[in-house]
Parts: sequence; C-alpha cells; structure tokens
Amino acid sequence: MDSFRIDEIARRLLERVPPALRSMQQDLESNFRAVLRERLSKLDLVTRDEFDAQARVLERTRTRLEALEARLATLEGSGSAAAGEAPGASPPPA
Repeated sequence: MDSFRIDEIARRLLERVPPALRSMQQDLESNFRAVLRERLSKLDLVTRDEFDAQARVLERTRTRLEALEARLATLEGSGSAAAGEAPGASPPPA
C-alpha cells in the first residue's frame, strides 16, 4: 500500500482522537503510521497494476480456451461424421 494512503488513514484516525489527547499528536501520528505499515505488510496484497495485468492474461486465456473448445467440437463432429456414425450412436451389431 502506498505511503499516501497510509498517511491518509493515519490522518483520519488522528481526527477521531479526543482533543485532550491531541497534544500528543506527533507521537500518535507516528504510532498510527508504524502500526498500519506493519499490519498491512503482513497482508498478501498485490498492486492494482499487477491485478489488472493478471485480469488481462485471464481474459486472453478464456478467449483462447473458448476457441480451442469450439475447434475441438468441430473436429469431434467431423470425425464421427467421417466414420458414418451419428454422435452418441452405438456401433452396428457384429
């Protein structure tokens, strides 16, 4: 998580501190930032850019899979038609 967001969260937390404790503002702000950075660093997060890149890869993979499935269905259809069989039909008795 970028430093700007951590600073923004720390600022919002500080705004909720009672006015009597704001005299310790500098210490509280430093502590908020340190705790936030430490906790957020333990999360298994990815950047938005990395997420978007993986989403594009997944979309291309889906498109390719659909094309391959259609091609396979065509090949399977033409293979059974070439053998003179209807799809799902049982072989002639011997």
